[in-house]
Amino acid sequence: MTDFFRHFLDEFELPLQNPVLILSLLLFIILLSPILLRKINIPGIVGLIIAGVIIGPYGFNILESSSSIDLFSTIGLLYIMFIAGLELDLNEFKSNRNKSLLFGFFTFAFPLGIGFPVCHYLLGYDTNASLLISSMFATHTLVSYPIVSKLGVSKNQAVAITVGGTILTDTAVLTLLAVIVGKSQGGLNSDFWIRLGVSFVIFLAIMFLIIPRIAKWFFQKLESEKHSHYIFVLSTVFFAAFLAEVAGLEPIIGAFFAGLALNRLIPRSSALMNRIEFIGNSLFIPFFLISVGMLVDVSVLLKGPTALIVIVTLSVVALFGKWVAALFTQIIFGYSKAQRQLIFGLSSSHAAATLAVILVGYKANILDENILNGTIILILITCLVSSFVTEKAAKQMVVESENDSKDLEKLNSNRNEHILLPIANFSNIEKLLEFAVLIKDKKSVNPVSILSVVSDNQEAEINILKARNELEKFVIEGSASETKVDVITTIDHNFASGIVRISREIMADIVILGWPRRAGFIEKLIGDKFRGILSNTDKTTFICSMEKPLVSHKRILIAAPPLAEHEKGFEIWLKKIAKLASELSVPIVLFCNRATENAVRKYFKKAKLSVSITINPFVDWEDFLVLSRYIYEDDLFILVSARKGATSYIGALEQLPSKIEKYFATNNRIIVYPQRLANNVTTEHYADITSEPLNKGIEAVQKIGKGIGSLFKNKDTE
Repeated sequence: MTDFFRHFLDEFELPLQNPVLILSLLLFIILLSPILLRKINIPGIVGLIIAGVIIGPYGFNILESSSSIDLFSTIGLLYIMFIAGLELDLNEFKSNRNKSLLFGFFTFAFPLGIGFPVCHYLLGYDTNASLLISSMFATHTLVSYPIVSKLGVSKNQAVAITVGGTILTDTAVLTLLAVIVGKSQGGLNSDFWIRLGVSFVIFLAIMFLIIPRIAKWFFQKLESEKHSHYIFVLSTVFFAAFLAEVAGLEPIIGAFFAGLALNRLIPRSSALMNRIEFIGNSLFIPFFLISVGMLVDVSVLLKGPTALIVIVTLSVVALFGKWVAALFTQIIFGYSKAQRQLIFGLSSSHAAATLAVILVGYKANILDENILNGTIILILITCLVSSFVTEKAAKQMVVESENDSKDLEKLNSNRNEHILLPIANFSNIEKLLEFAVLIKDKKSVNPVSILSVVSDNQEAEINILKARNELEKFVIEGSASETKVDVITTIDHNFASGIVRISREIMADIVILGWPRRAGFIEKLIGDKFRGILSNTDKTTFICSMEKPLVSHKRILIAAPPLAEHEKGFEIWLKKIAKLASELSVPIVLFCNRATENAVRKYFKKAKLSVSITINPFVDWEDFLVLSRYIYEDDLFILVSARKGATSYIGALEQLPSKIEKYFATNNRIIVYPQRLANNVTTEHYADITSEPLNKGIEAVQKIGKGIGSLFKNKDTE
């Protein structure tokens, strides 16, 4: 028994050595620190950093730095940069790349310009040391990025230019670091510049020409292997980080570029994105934050006035330089106070790149111990300030966004929207569900309802059970992307009447249907059920042919008829397609007349949409196939049609579905039937739904009979 207790106590000898116990402790910290500190309004990030200080070698020495902790810390840092690149709104980033460049220049130049004279004249360091220290002021790590992601403001323009500026300034600083070290060691020559330039070009070519193609092929070929997708993404992140290191850059640059390379292939609302964020925010990123705290030696504050002066000077200059950069950015671009604070909060935290710069300078004997110790304390101070400022600014922007809802009340009136997804063919349900998830308003409390209509016969009950069992797995699939999916099974005398009845019962706003298959005569009779659905329900209806993954598209091309803006469902379909474009990070190309163009631009301005849109004039609907000149294989083609009797209905629309199926067979395609104005609503009875296909079939048979009869008559005459 004595041996047992001795062994038990040995396991708790500080610093802890048992990997299982270490992992348990870290997980309990990750679990409890945000919960406990939330009650006193302290950001969870701050709690994790403070916890790292307490348990670290300079605190109570509960944990010491080890290879496993360093590994998880590295993963967490790479994860932060990867998610920043992945969540970046590429359309917003491209349209504001000049703003990112200017902010990158400000956040590099101002801290450098303020820091150099302070370090050189006030602290008395030489030129190389002063330049290196002041370049450290210019770096920043997106430690507080998880806050903006969690609060839902990651798509804001202020975030986009800050993230873009981060990469620019960190790349500039790390290049400057290589130059200073090379100069101090006498290795700064033409070979250095050629090697750096060539390796950087090769790195960019691999990241943006090769990796996206491999990823696209992998996601298509292994579409059903969802867990493999995450492993592939994780492998890509670390491989990119390794390539960046080989190219003479920091691994964080590679991780960020990996996020940019995979941005278009991983929609924001997808299950894969949810897995990436969940694992990162739950495990890897907290490990990194704890490891940052473990670096801090608070006792440095007690080592005399010199150390204290260096610490205060470094911290003040680092924060002031970033604040000035944020202020100038606000003044030039007319941002709000909250946006300025958000820019400052995101860019003020110093961690990874800062530590890299200082450690390299210390090992090269350019910097002394005072600067090293001062930088460690600076990391703690700036991370705490960054977390508080970012959270406050992000919450203020959320409040401002809610206040703006008065102007957008009409746009957001469908927060309780309900999407109905009727299924006749179980083979295409996965892609249709993915489409529904991507366009769904995340603020809506209603689920995506999958409907299966079973014929009213003796086997109806058995068929209902079979349908429910088939559809249950899609409920699980929807939950992977945090989308509630509901299954509805019903009995009706035909498919169309069942859809119409249920759409009214649940008060659906949008109906998503699979593309009808009309290979033969019988299929044509069955295909006519869609006409029954369209004529007897006034819901905005999407009829979709999805043979390719949605992430494979590079553009969304839309054709809208004259007077489309006068339909009641105009803003509904426009908002949904804009959301789809945002999720896929692709531009929209619209073909319409001038009046519709004006209405679209007015809506985009009113809704403050950042999606890139190009509008081309188009009026010749009798020569619709001329659009084939502008449609490429990787385009998603959307035709905005209209029901008979609708304001925007024209005769040419009637034949277009068959033309689209014939001439655009290689494209994913969608036909939208917008909701009409109330006075255009058709009030046909359900019975008409069943009779219409049959009557049309009889008429068709009669025509065929007459044709055959006339053929024989002609032969007899001959």
